[in-house]
Amino acid sequence: MIASKQYAKPAWYLIHCKANQDERAEENLQRQGYQCYRPTYRRERLLRGKRQTLCESLFPGYLFIQLSLHDNWAPLRSTRGVLRTVSFGGQPVAIADDVIGHLQLREREPSAQSLLTQGDLVRINQGSFAELEALFLAMDGDERVVLLMNFLQREQRINLPLSSVTRL
Repeated sequence: MIASKQYAKPAWYLIHCKANQDERAEENLQRQGYQCYRPTYRRERLLRGKRQTLCESLFPGYLFIQLSLHDNWAPLRSTRGVLRTVSFGGQPVAIADDVIGHLQLREREPSAQSLLTQGDLVRINQGSFAELEALFLAMDGDERVVLLMNFLQREQRINLPLSSVTRL
């Protein structure tokens, strides 16, 4: 009796998607009534000379699906965008609920790296300028920022990776 309850309880499993089709796979699975989760993050990029915020997959090529072992898994194989269910020894491996919960919690936190505007005060998190504050001036390409900071009694312009600063 305990084993049958275990099979009936839904768990999270990992789906491997076809190349660059994780968003398509998620849409098709949800259309079929499956509960899916594809962790994403926001990232700023320069596209055609304009700064835009894009939503990208945290794990490109993968998404999570919640199923019980009693559910019908057969449609997964023929769903557009789905390559296979990640398995070991021929058995799909359940992902702990707290792992999914942690990912969902982190996704809801606002990213200080996104939506920087000229004049924003930022803190440098890495490198030789770690823990210092500076003013955001502009993006320099897709992944770098131009900052203005007061250093050695002078205003200095520095270029750093976008990932090394957070907005205050």
